[in-house]
Amino acid sequence: MSTVVTFGELMLRLKTPGFLRFSQCSDLESTFGGGEANVAVSLALFGHHARFVSAFPKNPIGDWAINVLRGHGVDTRHVLRQGERLGIYFLEAGASQRASNVVYDRAGAAIAAIRPGEVKWKEALAGAQWFHLTGITPALGDSAAAACIEALKEAKAGGLGTSLDLNYRKKLWSSAKAGQVMAALMPFVDVAIANEEDCDKVFGIKAAGSEIAGGHLDRERYLDVAAQVRARFPAVQRVAITLRESRSASANGWSGLLVDAQGHSFSRHYDLTIVDRVGGGDSFAAGLIHGLLAGYDRQRTIETATAASALKHSISGDFNLVSLAEVEALVGGDGSGRVQR
Repeated sequence: MSTVVTFGELMLRLKTPGFLRFSQCSDLESTFGGGEANVAVSLALFGHHARFVSAFPKNPIGDWAINVLRGHGVDTRHVLRQGERLGIYFLEAGASQRASNVVYDRAGAAIAAIRPGEVKWKEALAGAQWFHLTGITPALGDSAAAACIEALKEAKAGGLGTSLDLNYRKKLWSSAKAGQVMAALMPFVDVAIANEEDCDKVFGIKAAGSEIAGGHLDRERYLDVAAQVRARFPAVQRVAITLRESRSASANGWSGLLVDAQGHSFSRHYDLTIVDRVGGGDSFAAGLIHGLLAGYDRQRTIETATAASALKHSISGDFNLVSLAEVEALVGGDGSGRVQR
């Protein structure tokens, strides 16, 4: 297996039990989550050596976060211990026609103040084959964005494969700011990952004929989206897009698309009954990275990514706590959900 480095924010996640609203509950379930950390946990569970780079406060909450990541097999030696606090997000899970709701409390988080030069990237990337980042980290502030560019440049100079999940978050920045910052990152990216609306929100590249809010996607239109991304950013070798048909908060259609210079592959389609969709895109990214590092062909790679993410929707919490064997079983067609005895 390979060594993969991810860089970003880990947050304390506080969720209402079950499907309760904030106004109904007196207790909150505590776990951790964050885009790049979620990818690192998935890859560690798949058997890879996963390193997570971040900044945590040097206090008991930071210690708790470190211990959770280490418990899942993630290498945290390059997490800086500095700053005053870890970011928090509150989650109210939606159901049926009521959407989920996320409230952030992350202002002043240690990772947002990270500056270029603070991470010893040559050491953090030593011996690694892949580097992964999301659009959430540069959205945290100008210094964090500068650190992201520094990391990507160092990864490319070291010969690593690189991936960037656009992961647009409207509660963190505007489309205009996202487009400006992310365009500066793209020349150092080999694999661009997006959901069905990220390319529109970040780069103004939209799939005609799709109605995201209405749950209707014309998936063939996303071939044009991928082509436009590759034309605008020639360094990008592959574009992977998750295709979610949001029929309700409880029921989604799910598939994926992978495009490279030789052609394209769509995955099989899944009808999902959702337990927890947070982290779904990160589990897709982890499956994609695994497939690319394992040397799978294009079709098997996108099937692995989409199957991993389909399984994540059945797992409570940000982390995709499934094994590679479970992903491969689903890729092979075993999606019955029968009890394993």
